[in-house]
Amino acid sequence: MKERTKQKIDTFFKINDDLLFMKDNIMKACSIILDTYNNGGKILVCGNGGSCSDSEHIVGELMKGFLLKRPLDEDIKYKFKQYFGDEGSIIANKLQGSLPAISLGVHAAFNTAFINDVDSSLIYAQQVIGYGKKDDSIIGISTSGNAANVYYAFMAAKVKGLKCIALCGMDGGKISAISDCSLVAPSHETYRIQEYHVAIYHLICAVVESEIFEF
Repeated sequence: MKERTKQKIDTFFKINDDLLFMKDNIMKACSIILDTYNNGGKILVCGNGGSCSDSEHIVGELMKGFLLKRPLDEDIKYKFKQYFGDEGSIIANKLQGSLPAISLGVHAAFNTAFINDVDSSLIYAQQVIGYGKKDDSIIGISTSGNAANVYYAFMAAKVKGLKCIALCGMDGGKISAISDCSLVAPSHETYRIQEYHVAIYHLICAVVESEIFEF
């Protein structure tokens, strides 16, 4: 692990010492996601309500620079220049390294069609069947740990061979019970659980970014 990554982790747990009890699990989640990307996989993310917004937030931190600039590799920059001249160079210098991630709650046409035609509780499971590959992972967010559509998404993920990371609260619920890594915020109040979730996934995104990118 890079020294700067260790410093980020140490600083986080000094500020958030009430989360020290779950440090090992948070590091396990980071390891799962790093393995996913190092093996050429992608991350799927899902949740409902505020947790759906958190899903989009996570994708935003992964798909573009979070704490680092992430300049493109020189070979990619060269190809932009080779194919498109000076305009290509300008574009390449603005683009950033990206970690592939998909929020399953944003596909309105598909989701409403499946809700109308099939079963509203299976909208995420259907997307896992469509998108999921063996080297992928899924993050499921549910403050109660019992959201049916997230639970069924994890079922589909298990069948497809994905790793499952649960972000929950309360007692972790049934989603945590079938996850590979469970991160249960220490609260029974929804808004507090969500606040913990933001802090936790920001650390995870920072660690993953720091380990994969140089700048």
